[in-house]
Amino acid sequence: MKKINHKTNYMKIVKLSGIFILIMSLTACYQNKSNDSQTSVLDGWKSIVDNNYSINYPSNWELDESGQMGTRFILFSPLSSDQDQFRENINLLIQDLSGHNLDLEKYVEISIDQINRMITDGNILKNKRKLNKELNYHQLIYTGKQGEYKLKFEQYLWVIKNKAYVLTLTCEDEQFSNYQKIGEEIMNSFKLKNTAQNTQ
Repeated sequence: MKKINHKTNYMKIVKLSGIFILIMSLTACYQNKSNDSQTSVLDGWKSIVDNNYSINYPSNWELDESGQMGTRFILFSPLSSDQDQFRENINLLIQDLSGHNLDLEKYVEISIDQINRMITDGNILKNKRKLNKELNYHQLIYTGKQGEYKLKFEQYLWVIKNKAYVLTLTCEDEQFSNYQKIGEEIMNSFKLKNTAQNTQ
C-alpha cells in the first residue's frame, strides 16, 4: 500500500518538479547586454524581505522580481567582461504541495529523478541533508547541458508547511569555482519565517 501511495504522489508532483527544472534551465540561459564589470562584493549588501522569507545579496548583483517563469526572484551577477554572455544567477521557486503528502525526503527523491530524466547529461555530484538555523534542508550539486552551455547547479531545498522552497545557484561549469563562495554566502543568508517543517 505504501508503494502505491508513493507512486500516486509521484504522478501528482511530477509536473511540479518538471516545472522547476524548466524554470531553472531557462533562467540559467538568460543573457544580458550590460557592460557592467565584476566589482567587489564588499561595496555593500541589499536585502529582499518577504512575508515568508528574507535574503541578502551584494549591491552589484541585479534583482529581478518580475516573476518570470514562476520565480519569486532572480539575482543576476555582473558580467565579468564585454565578452561574457552568461550571467551567473540565483533564483527562488516556491511550490504549493497541498494535497500531495510530501515531506522533504520524498520531494528530494522526486527532484533527483527529474534531474536525471530531464537535464541533458545530468550528473549529480553532491546529495546531502544539512541543517541551517535549526531547519533541515537538502543540498544538491549537479551538472548538465542547456543549449550551448555546460552548467553547474547548487541547490537548496526545504519543505515547510506543504510548500517547497527551491533556491538555485546556476553557473557556467568552468566558472562555478569562481562563484561558489559568494553564491553560498547569499544562499546561506536565506531565512524562512513561520517554519513548522514537514520533516524527514
